[in-house]
Amino acid sequence: MFKSWNPALKADTFTWFNVWESNETMTLEWTTNKSYILLWLVVLFSILVWNYQSLVLPFFLPIIIVNLVLWFVIIWKKELAPTLAPIYAILEWIFIWVISSIFELKYPWIIIQAISLTFWVFLTMLVLYQTKIIKPTENFKLWVVAATWWIAIIYLISLFGSATWLYNIWYIHEVWWIIWILISVFIVTIAALNLVLDFDFIESWVEAKVPKYMEWYAAFWLLVTLVWLYLEILRLLSKSRD
Repeated sequence: MFKSWNPALKADTFTWFNVWESNETMTLEWTTNKSYILLWLVVLFSILVWNYQSLVLPFFLPIIIVNLVLWFVIIWKKELAPTLAPIYAILEWIFIWVISSIFELKYPWIIIQAISLTFWVFLTMLVLYQTKIIKPTENFKLWVVAATWWIAIIYLISLFGSATWLYNIWYIHEVWWIIWILISVFIVTIAALNLVLDFDFIESWVEAKVPKYMEWYAAFWLLVTLVWLYLEILRLLSKSRD
C-alpha cells in the first residue's frame, strides 16, 4: 500500500488487524462523527482558556512533550486510539492557542480569517474528492508525499539552524517578499492535497472493514492534517499583511 506523508499511514496498515477480535467494523458515518468530536474538543478548550494565558503558559512545554508522546503511542498502538485520541485533542489546544495568540497580537482578527479559510479549504477538497475532480492516483500520491517530506526536511533544517543560531534559511522573506508568499502558497497547497490522501485512506479502510477502533485513529490523523493546514494558512495570512 502507498505511504502517506503521515507516519500513521504505513505500508503494513492492514496486516495487523487479524490480532484484534471484534465483530464491529469501521464506518464512514462514525468516523465523521468522531472527527467532529476531536475538532470540537480542540476548539472548546482553546476558548475556555483564552483569558487565562498567565496560568496556562508555564505548563506549555510539559504539555507539548506529553502530547508528542501520545502522538507516537497512538501511531504504534492504534487500538489505544479510542482512549488516547480525545486526550491528544484536549492537549493539542495549548499548542494551537500559543501559536494563534502570538499571531493575533500582531495581526488582529487573523485567527478568524485562518479558521474560516481552513474550513473552506477542507470543504473544497472534500467536494473535489467526492466528485472525482481530483483523483488520488499513484502518481498524484507520489508527488504529494514527496513534496510533503521535502517540506518536513526543510522545517527540520530550519529548526536546527534557529536552535543553534548557525543559520537562518528563511532570510529570503527579508529580501524577496513575493518569493516567500509563493513558497507559503505552495506549502498550503500541499497541506490541502494531503486531505485528499486522508479521504482516500479513510474510504479504503471502510471498504476493507477494519476494526471499529480505527474510526478514532482515522479521526486522530485527520486532525493532525487539519492543524497543519491551519498553521500554514496562519503563516500565509501573516506574510500577506507584512
